[in-house]
Amino acid sequence: MSITGADLPALLPELLPRLWAFALRICGDKHDAEDLVQLACVRALERAHQLQPDTSVLSWMFSIVHSTWINELRSRKVRSRSRMDWNDEFLETVSDPEAPNPESDLMHRQIIEAVEKLPDGQREVMLLVGVERFSYKEAAEMLDLPIGTIMSRLSRARQAIGALFDSPKSKPLRARPQSSSAS
Repeated sequence: MSITGADLPALLPELLPRLWAFALRICGDKHDAEDLVQLACVRALERAHQLQPDTSVLSWMFSIVHSTWINELRSRKVRSRSRMDWNDEFLETVSDPEAPNPESDLMHRQIIEAVEKLPDGQREVMLLVGVERFSYKEAAEMLDLPIGTIMSRLSRARQAIGALFDSPKSKPLRARPQSSSAS
């Protein structure tokens, strides 16, 4: 079965949770995310005729969300407004409901904080490939970048996150080995 632009209005409701979660992660503000998803859906419906039958609707929508966000950032620069910082209160709206214990919840929060510290390009690639499980090729198409750039950004993002968790202050203290000297 081939999906066409005529099918888009019926498909959008089931895509909204993933689109909203992605929008929240890239813009860091609940209200901006809501506006971003709404604007992306309007643009998608206006351009439904451009949806190719062999294109994943989810990938196509992620691409529209991303390009809409990039346009918003450009507009903000023109208006001289800066991007709002991440607020820990948002973590409660994106918490892991299956966290088995407080330590897992803490680790989840630390990972989210680490991803939020990444530069925009690396963060977007990490979210698409690492969180949303898109292939490198799909992410490259969504972000309109060469696949090598996707791989490079993802590698740098993973290294940066790994470095945060490899720092001496994040490692648990270990007992010193006992010397084997006879008493």
